[in-house]
Amino acid sequence: MKTLLQVKELAVSYFTYAGEVQAVRGVSFDVEKNQTVAIVGESGCGKTVTAKSIMGLIKKPGIVDENSQILFQGENLVRYTKKQWNNFCGKECGMIFQDALVSLNPTMKVGKQIIENLDNHEPSLSKEEKKARAVEILKLAGIADAEQCLEKYPHELSGGMRQRVMIGMALVTNPKLLIADEPTTALDVTIQAQIMELLKDLQNKLHMSIILITHDLGVVADIADFIVVMYAGKIVERGSCREIFYHASHPYTWALLKSVPRIDYNGQTLVTIEGSIPDMTNPPKGCAFCKRCPYAMHICKEHEPSKWDLGDGHEVSCWLMDERADREGVPFETGRRVGNE
Repeated sequence: MKTLLQVKELAVSYFTYAGEVQAVRGVSFDVEKNQTVAIVGESGCGKTVTAKSIMGLIKKPGIVDENSQILFQGENLVRYTKKQWNNFCGKECGMIFQDALVSLNPTMKVGKQIIENLDNHEPSLSKEEKKARAVEILKLAGIADAEQCLEKYPHELSGGMRQRVMIGMALVTNPKLLIADEPTTALDVTIQAQIMELLKDLQNKLHMSIILITHDLGVVADIADFIVVMYAGKIVERGSCREIFYHASHPYTWALLKSVPRIDYNGQTLVTIEGSIPDMTNPPKGCAFCKRCPYAMHICKEHEPSKWDLGDGHEVSCWLMDERADREGVPFETGRRVGNE
């Protein structure tokens, strides 16, 4: 597989009256062609800021650190001019935002909003060709009466239909990369499953890569090839979907997995993660998850954990990986450790 996107040491800060909010701190990951990478974590961990950085949507008081690198097919997007960003966004990379009703213009018919993207990136097409393309992409997005849908306003559509329109808007120019930011937010469980199945189907048909942003590990189980777990602006664990679900090695990942409802729980209470994300104007000097971690040690408070390589692309940043750690009662496979950096 060839690498489409490389994010290297991405750092994003927001300079407010309260001080510098370090929203993203040294995030690095790759996205291969035709691959789905899921970025998971609770609200406030830096997922959406990471996605917006890739789309060039960080506005003041937010600033992307000048040493950050976002390489798309070898070109560093961080150094793009406004004109280059305008050509990239919507053409090479499309984005589905969290709330379709808020993202769509309530005063414009959805057909005009879809065709606007073609006006910006494929102006050589005739009016009839643009309409035909809009109808085609809505049909691909699972809307049977696509021509009638073009003439409707957002409020005339159901939540699932609006989400399909957003998908159509993002894909009408056939981008190489799609960023889906919580694409199933506020949808019922049945529609969620339909939307995720639709994304899988469209990926196979259009041969694109997907970055899926979510807080729900249950959503990514059937679509993600690779999972990145973020906490307090940093990556705490990453690996293939199978590695994360069957061999998770960070306490935060365990907590996320245990908080997902399962059919075989037999009335057991769901696990909750006590506490909240630390104040990012003054991040802790040690492990950011330390105060919420049931396995925290003294070293966790004082020193940031190293990165341990568990093999097969599985990496984790946690002091429990150290051979000197007391692992009694920890759901952890000691034999899988390979080494640290």
